[in-house]
Amino acid sequence: MDSRLEELKDALLSAVEGMSSEQLRRHAPGKWCAGEILEHLDLTYTGTIKGFEKVLAAGKPLATRPNVRQHLRRFVVVGLGHMPEGRKAPAYTVPKGLPPESVRDELGGRIAAMDAVITQCESRFGGDVRLLDHPILGPLTGAQWRKFHFVHAMHHRRQLMRLKGAME
Repeated sequence: MDSRLEELKDALLSAVEGMSSEQLRRHAPGKWCAGEILEHLDLTYTGTIKGFEKVLAAGKPLATRPNVRQHLRRFVVVGLGHMPEGRKAPAYTVPKGLPPESVRDELGGRIAAMDAVITQCESRFGGDVRLLDHPILGPLTGAQWRKFHFVHAMHHRRQLMRLKGAME
């Protein structure tokens, strides 16, 4: 697995290590609990897997031309490694209430599956080719997709660490 995604997996799992089922479900009013944060991340990985599977099925990259706004957003997130605060999650990444223990236990496998399908597309179409559009950042290469997921996960890891710290 890609070293950045391996680091992402380890960081997320260590952030919730030792949390009980009740702690994974505890949250402040209007905020996501640790389990919901993990489910949100898992949904983004599942979405990426499905997107890259569509690239493979089409037999060609599905990336479009980026617009100026997408260039700027991609520079901030992928280039600078900064995930802006306060963005509302796209509807398909909003937690649906899956058991947090199941999501936690399957997270490492989902990250590995995502890396595998990205690698498969890179092998087939090239590592420098924009392969698939991100809904906010626009067209990304495989490496940029991995960097996005790393930055996004580290953003949520900070939230997980705050939740965990508040329970101690």
